Amino acid sequence: MGIFKIEGGIRLKGEIMPQGAKNEALQILCAVLLTPEKVTINNIPDIIDINKLITLLGNLGVKIQKNGSGSYTFQADDVNVQYLETEAFKQEGGSLRGSIMIVGPLLARFGRGYIPKPGGDKIGRRRLDTHFEGFINLGAKFRYNREDHFYGVEAPDGLIGADMLLDEASVTGTANIVMAAVLAKGKTTVYNAACEPYLQQLCKMLNSMGANITGVGSNLLTIEGVPSLGGCEHRILPDMIEIGSWIGLAAMTRSEITIKDVSWENLGVIPNTFRKLGITLERRGDDIYIPAHEDGYEVKTDIDGSILTISDAPWPGFTPDLLSIVLVVATQARGDVLIHQKMFESRLFFVDKLIDMGAKIMLCDPHRAVVMGHDFKSQLKATTMSSPDIRAGISLLIAALSAKGTSTIQNIEQIDRGYERIDERLRAIGANIIRA
Repeated sequence: MGIFKIEGGIRLKGEIMPQGAKNEALQILCAVLLTPEKVTINNIPDIIDINKLITLLGNLGVKIQKNGSGSYTFQADDVNVQYLETEAFKQEGGSLRGSIMIVGPLLARFGRGYIPKPGGDKIGRRRLDTHFEGFINLGAKFRYNREDHFYGVEAPDGLIGADMLLDEASVTGTANIVMAAVLAKGKTTVYNAACEPYLQQLCKMLNSMGANITGVGSNLLTIEGVPSLGGCEHRILPDMIEIGSWIGLAAMTRSEITIKDVSWENLGVIPNTFRKLGITLERRGDDIYIPAHEDGYEVKTDIDGSILTISDAPWPGFTPDLLSIVLVVATQARGDVLIHQKMFESRLFFVDKLIDMGAKIMLCDPHRAVVMGHDFKSQLKATTMSSPDIRAGISLLIAALSAKGTSTIQNIEQIDRGYERIDERLRAIGANIIRA
């Protein structure tokens, strides 16, 4: 396994371009299975999880042509559905969380879809009930093999539109149900639907292929089924999680950084959440400019003077994927912050590594941590640590870049799953980071 060696305490400077959004790409790539016609997708990030999904599509028989950096054309005109029942697929599908979203398109177009228990980050329980309850509502029959954790849904006579109220606003669950419903007979309504920008992007892409989805951007989607879908060309948004990571990096290292082409209208509350931590960021066209915070950054308390609480919530609330970044940034703020991670019970367990580096953090329970900022009066100390998941991994990397001395991060494949050529891009703005 690879490691990063990071010399911390160096001021960075320059421009950085965010990659294409990982979470959007996982949905969009699965949607190519809905049509036999060509679909061209641009701004695909070159990261482990996405490349695994592209390989999986190829093994299913999808024709894949690389047009250039981040641009591919897919044609699913000869899909081998039998591959879903092979041992090779069980291993391949089980290594990737996003593989769950091939089930909806396959069920809609071919009448069946199977998936092993998906992999992904070990951040707590990640239930799949919303996906399969949605398929059952559309008329599919569900089966589950407990011995090898293999899920299956079948609808040989096709799916029928239905009204449903989701038990949670699951992004991947909503995406899977929408992809199944676009080819169902009749009308489907999905209430308590996720409405993240990436889900909006999926709906816009499907509509450009001939689907009939209304209510995009709200939590009530109406889908009129169509007999078939055609091809299209689609561009993936910049990754909001990476943008938030660069904001946190700039603040922690007191660096002057410009983040290019961020698609401001799709960032929601992310900029203002970092402003609550006292971080200055300016909108310059479609870029974010962060000046060097020479005097640090001061946490804004609530109106009544109580401690600032930052918590996650379904869109348009603050995304849970950035809470790890916020927690790290708070370690050098002037003031205290309560971090409340509601969705995943194991996501805050990496704080012990920050405590080893000298951070003042009190882990209240699996979901809450109080961070008492150092105000840069005490620098974090370098250490050796291991990346437990994608978001904790980038948070530890940011901590190491701000720390005094040379840190080592092990298990960096977790970071590579979500961040494209991160060491090269950091070196381009002055970081001393080596991949070994």
